[in-house]
Amino acid sequence: MNRFVFFAVIAVVVGIILTIPLLSDQLATARTIKKIQFTQTVTSTQDPGQGHSDEQMAIILSPSEGSTYYGTLTYSASEQVQVIILHQIDKAESKGQPTWTVDGNTLYAQTTIDSNSGGGTLDFTGSALGLHSNSQFTATVSFDGWMRTMNPEAMQKTLPIAAENYTVKLVNSTIRVKIPMHKGLFNSQPVNYIITDSSNNVEASEISDKQSWKVHAAPGLAHLAPTSLREVYVFTNGIQGNGIRGFQDEVLSNTPLDKWYSPLSKEIQVTWNIGRSTAILNSTQQILDANMTGRVRLTTTNTVMNTPQIVWPSNQVNVRADKVLSDQTSYTGGQVLDIDTNNMIVTFVGHRGWGSNGQTIYYIVTSGTPQGPADMMGIQYTPAIVNAASSARDLYHFTNGFKGAGLFGYQEGITSSQPGDSTYTPICKISLITWKDTTNAKILENIKDIDSEKSASNIKVEEASVLSKDYIIDCPIIENP
Repeated sequence: MNRFVFFAVIAVVVGIILTIPLLSDQLATARTIKKIQFTQTVTSTQDPGQGHSDEQMAIILSPSEGSTYYGTLTYSASEQVQVIILHQIDKAESKGQPTWTVDGNTLYAQTTIDSNSGGGTLDFTGSALGLHSNSQFTATVSFDGWMRTMNPEAMQKTLPIAAENYTVKLVNSTIRVKIPMHKGLFNSQPVNYIITDSSNNVEASEISDKQSWKVHAAPGLAHLAPTSLREVYVFTNGIQGNGIRGFQDEVLSNTPLDKWYSPLSKEIQVTWNIGRSTAILNSTQQILDANMTGRVRLTTTNTVMNTPQIVWPSNQVNVRADKVLSDQTSYTGGQVLDIDTNNMIVTFVGHRGWGSNGQTIYYIVTSGTPQGPADMMGIQYTPAIVNAASSARDLYHFTNGFKGAGLFGYQEGITSSQPGDSTYTPICKISLITWKDTTNAKILENIKDIDSEKSASNIKVEEASVLSKDYIIDCPIIENP
């Protein structure tokens, strides 16, 4: 995408979102797509269909006027069962095929899949889904898929509808994420910051236990360019306190007041030498002076942590004015809902997306670059993290297709790696997916889906840039609620 066009897309996102209520007439024919995912145990009852009163049926997905389900069913039953898929049809279309009806007016074409077993897995599309047998049975079923609902006005139309007229609505597309803050020091002044990830698996686990909030192991942090890092001084002995090792508060080498501030911190351990009197060291300079005089020794570790600052001398992160979250909450206007310094809790907006394998993930956004997108999102502008681009994970967002709660107003994004992967890092490089023909658009849920559509030449995938600058954000994945 031409960089100027992309910049224009960013500039008009707010306007697009604000004008949605004015477009209700044009969207009267819109379809809504909802994610459905469940596991449940069901017991069959008398088949409600006319002419089937002596048979047993367990309805898994009930028929709904103008709705179509599609996805994957997995089932295990106490008896051999048949899978029944129903497709709503007009009476004129009913001749010569098996049908199912409750009232004689609404007809469904019936597809029967006889697996000759009590369990299985299949993909399907239809208006309803059930299991059938001649005797009563119990079954455990799992469904992972979607329900597409068409408005009554749209049901009168038979012309193809572009994907922009569809809306993807995921449950809890945005959530409140409460994260404990740590107290730190910079030039003798207090700083409040959070820890979301560590390249050291053991330390990630220890900090998680201490703060009762999950810090993810992020091996990819160990491979970041040194120019993207700043320092955090961690005390291993001395005066006891609330530091991550149980001693005095950490000392940070810079704050967002510094043009080249970075949330990525290289851990330097500070150890008081035996026989030396201990004291609170409030700044980098005091630590370096104590090291020069032999009072402490410094150990530069290979550990890198993600330590975004929330409150620093004379300033803090932007707090969002609109605190009501919904499936229409945009990325604009700020990512923080509340800062509670009394209880040391900051509340972020958590954005839903898909992991590389299709797993549901949530992530927060703390800072980014270039300045235009950072200002639009209401986050701290941090040009230093552009130096981490070569080790960043990809976060794919859509520029067209199905409308949704994604960064640009379309379906939610997909990440190339997630916690548990050897390459996972909280730093994201935004990449763009554009459907070449939106009438062919689908819901993509994982990296395999992206690769498949790219191989079929249905989508264009490219790195996002603004005025030739990479679009990089600090967007750590958080533990699912």
